[in-house]
Amino acid sequence: MTYDFDRVIERRGTNSLKYDFAAERKMPEGLLPLWVADMDFPAPPEVLKDLRCVMDHGVFGYTEPKDDYYNAVTSWFGKRFGLDASPRDIIKSPGVVFALAQAVRAFTRPGETVMIQTPVYYPFFKIVGDNGRELAANPLVYKDGRYTIDFDDFESKIAGRSVKAFLLCNPHNPVGRVWTRAELERMNEICGRYNVIIISDEIHCDFVWRGHTHTNFGLINENAVIATAPSKTFNLAGLQASNIFVKDPAARSKLKEEINRSGYSQLSAPGIVACQSAYSKGGEWLEALKVYLTENIRFVREFLNARLPKIHLAEPEGTYLLWLDFKNYGLSQDELDKRVIYEARLWLDSGTMFGREGEGFQRINAACPRATLEKALNRLERTFGGL
Repeated sequence: MTYDFDRVIERRGTNSLKYDFAAERKMPEGLLPLWVADMDFPAPPEVLKDLRCVMDHGVFGYTEPKDDYYNAVTSWFGKRFGLDASPRDIIKSPGVVFALAQAVRAFTRPGETVMIQTPVYYPFFKIVGDNGRELAANPLVYKDGRYTIDFDDFESKIAGRSVKAFLLCNPHNPVGRVWTRAELERMNEICGRYNVIIISDEIHCDFVWRGHTHTNFGLINENAVIATAPSKTFNLAGLQASNIFVKDPAARSKLKEEINRSGYSQLSAPGIVACQSAYSKGGEWLEALKVYLTENIRFVREFLNARLPKIHLAEPEGTYLLWLDFKNYGLSQDELDKRVIYEARLWLDSGTMFGREGEGFQRINAACPRATLEKALNRLERTFGGL
């Protein structure tokens, strides 16, 4: 089947967070937005067809998934990542961020310490701080355009701060690393020695580029909490369905109890249908999308090399979120943000949203039609090309 990812779809006027909330986010109107991590592509047509059946039925009562739902989820992660999971290992959640917050509450107490690796997806900071936990940061090491883990700092922070939980991001947002099995095993060994529970956000696991392999943390540690969702993969974030794998019965019981205390129970009827449909029928669409996104990333890389050589692309091993290094311009983050917003007329994600280690960076979402991406890069060239 042929899929048209070049079609530009008007999203303004749809209550889109990406397009319709500039004023509420204290941004000027009329910016070209390539910030928040949703795609400008429709969900797979197979999924849309199944959702139309739900709409036509017209009754949206309380809904629970049946075996077909769980079989679709476990089959996807079994075939693609080798994860041997059963339906009992899955906890339903409206989203990965919600699940991460519940896990922090389930496995730590107020005042205890949770580790993250900065720069990192900005909700991680709020998940820790808003729940009254202390934050320990293990800053990633940026050298020669690539990020690595400072394992000495990793262990010393865990030991010195009595860390109780570690929030892992893999593939890593925003720096684009896909951690190798050896890196994951070393983190797991250290955490194991200090009885640190690992909570792994793997929402971008389906976007891993050639030469790299995603290792589901459940293959390394069956006591870990693995947070997944079809939202990034199939552009279904607004339908709020995610699946959290917890094989250890005691840990699974703890997390379920915490979620129950929040008052949350059923997924939405459309969310259940969309998730099951995507994992059952969306594989062909995803493979076509990955080809398109690979070309988008190549387009950005070649554009920067030819026309904006001072901007360095941290080469992505995974995700469709590109981490651009503007430090060669010698601008403060505030100066950089102002040029991007008020001169280039772009809405990107400022690097320091991801922690102070993001100083001098911008994150750009490449999951859009190439014409949109080209327009954004041309705006960057007009603003930064002569500097």
